[in-house]
Amino acid sequence: MRDEKLLVFAEGRFYGVEAPWRGPIRLPADGLELIVMNKQETGKKSIGRNVTLMGLTSFFTDISSEMVYPLVQAFVSVVMVSAKTMVGPVLGVIEGLAEATASLLKVYSGYISDRFRSRKPLTVAGYSLSALSKLLYLAAGLGWSFILLARLADRVGKGVRTAPRDALIADSVDPSIKGKAYGFHRAMDYSGALLGVAVCYFLTLSYLDPVTKTITDLDAFYKLFLISLVPAFIGVVMLVFVREKRADHAPGARPPVSFSLSGLDGRLKVFFVAVFIFTLGNSSNQFLLLKSMDAGVGLADVLLMYMVFNLTTSVLSTPLGSFSDRVGRTKIILAGYALYTAVYIAFGFINGETKEWLWAFWALYGIYYALTEGVEKALVADLAPPGRRGTVMGLFSTIVGVALLPASVIAGLLYSYAGTAWPFIFGGAMSAVAFVIILAGLRKSN
Repeated sequence: MRDEKLLVFAEGRFYGVEAPWRGPIRLPADGLELIVMNKQETGKKSIGRNVTLMGLTSFFTDISSEMVYPLVQAFVSVVMVSAKTMVGPVLGVIEGLAEATASLLKVYSGYISDRFRSRKPLTVAGYSLSALSKLLYLAAGLGWSFILLARLADRVGKGVRTAPRDALIADSVDPSIKGKAYGFHRAMDYSGALLGVAVCYFLTLSYLDPVTKTITDLDAFYKLFLISLVPAFIGVVMLVFVREKRADHAPGARPPVSFSLSGLDGRLKVFFVAVFIFTLGNSSNQFLLLKSMDAGVGLADVLLMYMVFNLTTSVLSTPLGSFSDRVGRTKIILAGYALYTAVYIAFGFINGETKEWLWAFWALYGIYYALTEGVEKALVADLAPPGRRGTVMGLFSTIVGVALLPASVIAGLLYSYAGTAWPFIFGGAMSAVAFVIILAGLRKSN
């Protein structure tokens, strides 16, 4: 048997080696799973049935979510019309608690999916709860606390489903195309968001106040929230057809649940630290929407800008995810953080005279999302031990969640009391620090 030029795939990169083997071969190396294959076997691979179905679920779910999400800040403003100065802090509390709750649940749902070797039931339960949460908005006329409850229920659903779903994606595809798979999933997510915002936009036009250029009638919001239930339940139905591949653990093996990072790859620890610092400045997108309206842009045009953001992300997520399979995850993530730093700070200085720049900034913000969201998950999946993949994916989201609550609360306080530019300056600074940490800690190894 003659030697052949083979490719070793590890952590998102291919390495050429000379070896007398043919076909895929798995080799243990420092706890990593390596796959050796012939050059001709590294061509295009299908993402498969499961990833396609989960992409469709995210597509329909985000149609529903994004019919509601861009209106939350306007909805809070109407509900709190007699206390306008508190809109920023209240929005920060709502978004911070909602996102933090979701992320803190992810490590437990990921662990449970590892322990019982089953991802699909938790995924279905999470999407179902998010769909039902829309009903709580109908009671918001009684006070903003019901908006908080609705957002909490929606994010609890997200917390239950995210880690098992992300692990299921990794379980369902060849490791050499994880970046492509996660990129496709994010593309479907943002394609649904684009369509959801488009539906929201055209429905909103019927209810806009001609003077304030926003919606002032609570009944109009309620009608939009009821319509959003339809695509949410279609998304849940899609999951019925997912065929789960059971994790191959040793009999009786039970991965330990812990918030400790001990025993994990050192590069994961560096990345988690960077993500934590980044997230401290990454407040809810509701503040970008609020900033756009405060700069003098009407609600309808703000929705169009948000559509530009979603369109950009949906178009670029799959190709950039695939690109990370070839050039490595870290380079793509660093590019995303650098772009975020520049764009987020620029958002802070937008005013009535420069508001036309918002169109470009929302598009650039979409590029940042395409560069990072799917690629970050692929990097974590690369470095996580296969038997604990659900737990580690959840731990990643939990670390983000620990920072999300103070991030949105800080942003709300800065927005109302220090000036509308300061949440974005603070966010850009935190992103710059995270960029340096990743550059120093991961650049050489990935």
